[in-house]
Amino acid sequence: MKIYIITEGGSDIGFGHLTRMYAVYQGFKVRGITPKFIVNGDDFVEDIIKEAECEIFDWIDNKARLFDLIKGADIAIIDSYLADKSLYEEISNIVKLPVYYDDNNRLEYPRGVVINGNIHAKDLNYPERGDIVYLLGMEYLPLRMEFWDLPEKEIRVNMESIMITFGGDDVKNMTPKVLNFLVEEYPGLKKYVIIGRGFRNIDEIEKYVDNKTFLVYHPDGKKIRDIMLDSDIAISAGGQTLYELARVGVPTIAVIVAENQIGNVKKFEELGLVENVGWWDEPLSNIKSKILKLSSYKNRKEKSDLLRERISMISEELFSEKLLKKFNSLLNLDPLSNFRKI
Repeated sequence: MKIYIITEGGSDIGFGHLTRMYAVYQGFKVRGITPKFIVNGDDFVEDIIKEAECEIFDWIDNKARLFDLIKGADIAIIDSYLADKSLYEEISNIVKLPVYYDDNNRLEYPRGVVINGNIHAKDLNYPERGDIVYLLGMEYLPLRMEFWDLPEKEIRVNMESIMITFGGDDVKNMTPKVLNFLVEEYPGLKKYVIIGRGFRNIDEIEKYVDNKTFLVYHPDGKKIRDIMLDSDIAISAGGQTLYELARVGVPTIAVIVAENQIGNVKKFEELGLVENVGWWDEPLSNIKSKILKLSSYKNRKEKSDLLRERISMISEELFSEKLLKKFNSLLNLDPLSNFRKI
């Protein structure tokens, strides 16, 4: 089976799509299928997707090269905020099964498969169409392999450590602000600070380091998992990291740093899974009240148990097995069905 993963990532645009698609790649790889990456990105891309075969170029401005590479592929998986509708349409015309990862019902997609594994996916009112198959909900959420099988997280009686994570680039410069606040307000807490590859504020962050602060530069999935297991709570942006934190069972304070995180965070909050402090420019005192709430062992234990209960569906049947079964069935559809074949 010939599969291409088309996505984007870099120090200027962040690494969320790339990390998500690497999880998809890992899922297929363990089942004997090796997709090839085509990434619109910079030199940091190879550090994230490691051993995967990858072509790195601006496929938005070099469509001809993109189309030459994927023409006749069995499956092309696209995860992008940069691609417009016309590009999706052209891709749908040259591959057997086009697959679109979506977060917020972004476009009117052409024929194919739309996957949204987010917690709020079924609330987005996708239009019913005969030429699109929708795979919605957390059973279709890709998580990196480091989060497939996990030990049970220890919930300490007393809160000792906190994790700070704002993605691969910290575009809103939240890390130094939150670290400074924690150093002043909670000097006794161990603070794990995740430094992504796209961070441009490292000098500012380092100004606030105390003897309880541990800066973690460019961690891989295993390192992230281990820090989560040792963290009593986390302060996190509202993107894909929320799902990894939930999978581990880390009670989390969520900060919205982008429009596309709103639905995600609000659904997590509605289900009682995170403490939402709102937008990144809200007063840091909002964070203090949430830390106070989570300092209670009872509250942390209840939150952790609920997180693992709700996210456990991800590990019961690896999403890749489910996706491959679905893809195979679609590739073998009767040509007279509503789902048009090439």
